[in-house]
Amino acid sequence: TIEDTLNYATKTKTPLVIATTGFNDEELGKIKEASNIIPIFHSSNMSLGVNVLIKLVKEAAKALNKFDIEIIEKHHNKKLDAPSGTAVMIANGVKEVLPDSEYVYGRHGRSDKRNSNEIGIHAVRCGTIVGEHTTIFAGHDEVVEIKHTAQSKDIFAKGSIEAAKFLVKQEAGYYNMNNMLG
Repeated sequence: TIEDTLNYATKTKTPLVIATTGFNDEELGKIKEASNIIPIFHSSNMSLGVNVLIKLVKEAAKALNKFDIEIIEKHHNKKLDAPSGTAVMIANGVKEVLPDSEYVYGRHGRSDKRNSNEIGIHAVRCGTIVGEHTTIFAGHDEVVEIKHTAQSKDIFAKGSIEAAKFLVKQEAGYYNMNNMLG
């Protein structure tokens, strides 16, 4: 469990890279609390490219704030959670820029028109797709898409190694990709 991992890491003063999703508020609180003792790097997605995508999406949301925004994520047919943690990270990035945004998961059963403050989030599960995330900004007569495709899971390991190299040079604290990427 995350509690066992945090207990071990704080007792041994071991810096910790956390690259998983699905923590509840209590668990997130314990992670933040442990970061007062040891350096902790936490990201729901360890891909350097995805984290740059989130920065780009935030910039686009600032500039295209009157556009409709939709997020489509695709993964393999064995993935359990929907939407993905990465799709939620992207949506949260938009919400930082446009705080009145409301998440709408899919459109099934809806019979009203789209509200201007919606962020549509859609999950596709099929085949062996490692991961694909597209953020669509659709305005009057123009569309901008920002997309990332993971072609193998190697990118997550590479990002985790880069995070560990970054983390061992840090003091106790809570770090993420924004800290590492500058």
